Amino acid sequence: MKNVLIAALIGVGGIAHAEEGARLRVILVGDSTMATKSGYGDALCARFKPEVACLNLARGGRSSKSYRAEGLWGQVMTLLRDRPVGQTDVVLMQFGHNDQPGKPGRSTDLATEFPANLAGYIEDVGPTGARLVMLTPLTRRSFDAQGHLTNDLRPWAETTIRVAARHHVPAIDLNAISRDAVQAMGETDADTLAMAPKPASAPAQATSSSERAGAANPAFDRTHLGAKGAEFFSGMVAEQLVSTLPALKGWMR
Repeated sequence: MKNVLIAALIGVGGIAHAEEGARLRVILVGDSTMATKSGYGDALCARFKPEVACLNLARGGRSSKSYRAEGLWGQVMTLLRDRPVGQTDVVLMQFGHNDQPGKPGRSTDLATEFPANLAGYIEDVGPTGARLVMLTPLTRRSFDAQGHLTNDLRPWAETTIRVAARHHVPAIDLNAISRDAVQAMGETDADTLAMAPKPASAPAQATSSSERAGAANPAFDRTHLGAKGAEFFSGMVAEQLVSTLPALKGWMR
């Protein structure tokens, strides 16, 4: 991982000098936990200075498979290939939630498809000159009867880290960091991070996502984020991003 970070720091040398007229564009790619209205992406964009073009292209219900299949990745690649001279592009990518089993047209095999899909994205970005940072999937906020946070996304997180290391791309383990933070705050406080207030008697299905293939439903669940959750996790991502790519610090508010 040390070599990955060194490579990343060398690669972002052109980002640091905003005063010399350099331009920065940040593109967010992922699922509903990053997307507008249901994730932390817009709040993360707001943490950059106004001169940074931050595009939240994450979409609800998408996986590493369907994001490409639906043509969304093609739109990102068009942006990267048409990058103006003097502009640096940074792509933040997070998948995993919808790659899990049971989601027709979206789920991928953890051992074969998921790592191959991530590698394909990395290989696409390389020739464009953009900087790619992989993020492991944001934790869900479901606790068991003993008060322990369940983390069935961990295998997808670990696969993301392995693929990133193999391809010398920096990775932020958001899954581990967010899991530890939510475990520390406990279920009652964690429930205040949801899209809607917890009902007086929350049904069992509220512990998981009610996300359709298009967008998250504006209801209480323990996957998606309201304004408080978006602010909390966007701060976490921003801190980790600057730690991973220190040259970005000068572009943050």
